[in-house]
Amino acid sequence: MPETNAPIAKRVAAASVVVALVVLAIKYVAYVLTGSVALFSDALESIVNVVAGLIALWAVTVSYKPADNDHPFGHTKAEYFSAVVEGALIVGAALLILREAWGAYLEPRAFKAPVEGLLLNGFATLINVGWAIFLIRFGRQHRSPAIAADGRHIMADVVTSTGVVLGLIVAAVTGWTILDPLLAALVAVNILWEGARVVTTSLSGLMDEAIDADSEARVRETISCNAEGAIEVHDLRTRLAGRAMFIEFHLVVPGKMTVAESHKICDRIEDALQDIFAGARVLIHVEPEDEAKQTGVPVL
Repeated sequence: MPETNAPIAKRVAAASVVVALVVLAIKYVAYVLTGSVALFSDALESIVNVVAGLIALWAVTVSYKPADNDHPFGHTKAEYFSAVVEGALIVGAALLILREAWGAYLEPRAFKAPVEGLLLNGFATLINVGWAIFLIRFGRQHRSPAIAADGRHIMADVVTSTGVVLGLIVAAVTGWTILDPLLAALVAVNILWEGARVVTTSLSGLMDEAIDADSEARVRETISCNAEGAIEVHDLRTRLAGRAMFIEFHLVVPGKMTVAESHKICDRIEDALQDIFAGARVLIHVEPEDEAKQTGVPVL
């Protein structure tokens, strides 16, 4: 997985704010045209997208600061805090939507200009589809939790927006105005679920979650194929901190091997791992052969 540079990541985060503002404006006009509380809830969620985009921009900027005396392992975990705050904002928006839905349930409202409003909302949803796909792919490719979380949130917005548009079409055709607050309530429940998922994912990162099983298998294979001259590798541990990956293990070598020779093996393994996982931080503890456990990574 490639390591992106700070200017590109910050430009993507800044562009996300601009896109969110454009979508918010379009959805708000759709709400004003129709008076629909469901479209109001959709516009309200877009406000969350704007705030979340600003927080993601801050987090990405901080995460690319170089390591210093107070933060010797860097600032990459800042992106997780962004995702946690975004989850909290989603919960707040859901509660506001439920309040509006309850008011509309008690006092049903007739639609105004439903065709124009729904067309505008559909156009805003198409913008979100394209941008969400881009953000999710970019976030995964460059291991950016903040940008990936922003993309997942926008994709959740796409799902709810589509449901709202389809439901309001039914309501406009049938005259069942009760569908409007019910759809708004469903939007609230859906984004509550998305908020919980964003927070859970971020907390996993803050708790130093290990890399996924497929990536760990590649780490083991890479070590095994590049540790010629060593006896074994054991106590392999991995963790993620934002886009940074940390790989630690013990390398057992013959007791008579010189420091220079063991250092060459370490360099070879480290270079091979960083060719596959760009920017990976590799820590190798060299041990003599009497420390072998015969339970780790075999050397090919």
